[in-house]
Amino acid sequence: MSNNLLKFLFLLITAVPIFAQKKNSFDLICERTSSVTSHKDLPKAIKTADSLYMLAQKPSEKIQSLILSSELYQHAGELKKAICYSENAHSVINQINDPERMAVVTRLLARQYRQVGLYERSKKYIIKGLEASGRITDFQKSNEAAGLLNQEMAFYEMELGNYSNAIRFIESSLKYFEKINSRNENRTAAASYQLLGDVYFKLNDYPVSENYYRKAESLLKVGSCTLGLVYNGLGGIRLKQKNWKDAELYLKKAEKIADTSRSLTLKKAVYSNINDYYEGTGDNFKASLYAVKYVRTYDSIAARNHSFTMKGAEIISKGKTSKKSGQMNLVKNATIVVLFTLLVGLLFFFRTKQKKQRSKFRNIIRAQLNMISSRSNHPLKQSDNSEFSNISVEEIDEKDSETDRRRNDSLMTSETESKLLELLEDFEKGDLYNNKGMSLSFLAGELNTNTKYLSYVINQHKSADFKSYINGLRIKYIVDKLINDEKYRQYKISILADECGFSSHSKFAAVFKAVTDYSPSAYIKYLDAENQSDKNVHFPEND
Repeated sequence: MSNNLLKFLFLLITAVPIFAQKKNSFDLICERTSSVTSHKDLPKAIKTADSLYMLAQKPSEKIQSLILSSELYQHAGELKKAICYSENAHSVINQINDPERMAVVTRLLARQYRQVGLYERSKKYIIKGLEASGRITDFQKSNEAAGLLNQEMAFYEMELGNYSNAIRFIESSLKYFEKINSRNENRTAAASYQLLGDVYFKLNDYPVSENYYRKAESLLKVGSCTLGLVYNGLGGIRLKQKNWKDAELYLKKAEKIADTSRSLTLKKAVYSNINDYYEGTGDNFKASLYAVKYVRTYDSIAARNHSFTMKGAEIISKGKTSKKSGQMNLVKNATIVVLFTLLVGLLFFFRTKQKKQRSKFRNIIRAQLNMISSRSNHPLKQSDNSEFSNISVEEIDEKDSETDRRRNDSLMTSETESKLLELLEDFEKGDLYNNKGMSLSFLAGELNTNTKYLSYVINQHKSADFKSYINGLRIKYIVDKLINDEKYRQYKISILADECGFSSHSKFAAVFKAVTDYSPSAYIKYLDAENQSDKNVHFPEND
């Protein structure tokens, strides 16, 4: 009798946790997939998340699995798919009253749209999330959601250059974080302090910026992405102060985190600062290495954003139809088709207008180039007072006198002159003039002639001395790149200088302004203003 009683008690005791485990098994699998499996085997974690969606019975479980899929794809760098899942989760939440999950999903969407450059759409989700956070009954969760959304709004204001507004939203986020008591409090507060450090850095208030970076550093664990941004910020301050030793120390710490991180934003910021460090210390070889790293990272970000922009409507459509096609009615599908058609039409219109504007501006610049190159019939005589020709590539050395040129004129046959002119025209069609080792003797060797003949033909037929001729070709090359390839407008001026053969930022900027009457940054700003329509692509809300 006592044995049977003991067995009954054992079954009764074990039944409760087993039942509880079954009841919470969905949540447990989601949590484990997010915190453990994703770090060990990301593809496996994504498959698990898809399986969880198929097993989900309640709307809350479907939302949870969709959010998990979105976060995993974002972690993998596939923002198109991440946004698709987030939009799908948002559609499901709209069918139920769940302000807590609404705050989570809208913040996720706000961050994802910000990362692909759709800032106004990001702002719409922030506002919607803030409204939802006010309806959350749990005090802790309500304040945490409001703090995170205020933090996201600060990012939005920073993108617009409204730094005072950004500071106000960050300070609001910190006030919300002070009210909560959770294991994430330090990490979320640290992100706000790091963001404040960035804002004051942009305002050139380095002591205040460093103070906030230090606060963030004290709250963070080793290896976090935010800590990488903090070290990069501290390194940036030391660069401004020309404290090369400390700058190197912080930037090495930042690079160590960036190299193991999936964050392209962190990599881009760190490689940019390290490039500046080596430029400042005069190590051109290492500066070039990090310039390449920076460009590759930028290209990855640009490719990701461009791919999303071109297929944005398709993503939203898939996000609405994937895994819930039976719930979408005919009217909604028709609305999407109409809106998509209008979007394509608007894009085509703005693209056509933009190309005409670019063509017009390109013609203006080229007219300036031609006018400058023909200012004098005797270009060598004006070299003493020409703002353009006396800024040369260091390797160029031309010392021919007027007497030499006259003598060469009598020695060179007309056939040789014509052939050399033809070779120069072929030379102009390539990009050999961007070679940093370019000189009069180098080009003469390439064209199988001598420096005397080459110098005479350039002066006689190109209305310029050799260094002005080469610099003009280089500036025309980079102008065409800036007009026709948007990624070049995002490059640092030092990288543009390196691209077209100049050894320093300052020499390139001086030649560019002398040729075009614009500084490189002013010229890029003009082109970006013309191109702004591309960055304001809007997709219809799925409310």
